[in-house]
Amino acid sequence: MSSKDIEYGMVIDLDRCTGCRGCIEICKIENNTPQGIFWMHVFRFEKNKFPNTRIWFIPRPCMHCEDPACVKVCPFGATYKDDKDRTMQNAERCIGCRYCMQACPYGVRSFNYKIPAKNQYMDWQGEEFAAIKSAIGDANPPYQNPDLDLEYRLGQEGSLEDKAKIAGGGKLTGVVEKCTFCVQRVENGKLPACVANCPTKTLTFGNLKDPKSEVSKILAKNPSYTLLPDMGTHPHVYYVGQSPPDEKTRTIEPINEEVKFYRT
Repeated sequence: MSSKDIEYGMVIDLDRCTGCRGCIEICKIENNTPQGIFWMHVFRFEKNKFPNTRIWFIPRPCMHCEDPACVKVCPFGATYKDDKDRTMQNAERCIGCRYCMQACPYGVRSFNYKIPAKNQYMDWQGEEFAAIKSAIGDANPPYQNPDLDLEYRLGQEGSLEDKAKIAGGGKLTGVVEKCTFCVQRVENGKLPACVANCPTKTLTFGNLKDPKSEVSKILAKNPSYTLLPDMGTHPHVYYVGQSPPDEKTRTIEPINEEVKFYRT
């Protein structure tokens, strides 16, 4: 199957999500995102009043939009669409202008302010690490995923380079980072970490152009919706089950007041 026949996307079944936030944890572990930076977030919503309160959860990765606003505003092509319709980020081209963060209506992009080596959750060279080092021996330390250091094909039309380090977080200071659909796993025949490790099988990943893929089958059988459809970005992350948030929905534990899930 050629890359022209592949359009990666995700379906999230909200009837299955229990809000365990395991997808948040495994995303950080797999992609080595720095302290305070999360590529996946799970929002908790409430509607109505006790005793008729209804609670549900919405996991929110990058939407990998078909027509992403972030790509349009990037002055150096650091954020781009690859040949499998993923919205990707080449940190080595990023100048840290953060235009993409302003343009993204979903709040899925993060700016790395600190030196990556000093922005982990413990001092991996200090005494804290000594006990862990004695247990793991020569194995890679928990914060280090060697697959993130590899170069992956850009799949970018007109690109000057064929490959770049486009996987994982915390590579450079002063650049923008985002969900990559775990390119380092998918390009090696594996599922994104959040999909592979969800205990309730809430997330399904696959080729939207293949009618036999699981994502296509789910979308064919169930009503679905995307977040902020009137923004015209055409997300490749679809939701089934539950109902979209509206003006009567309360967001519990908001992470960013500018992030909206509906338009009033």
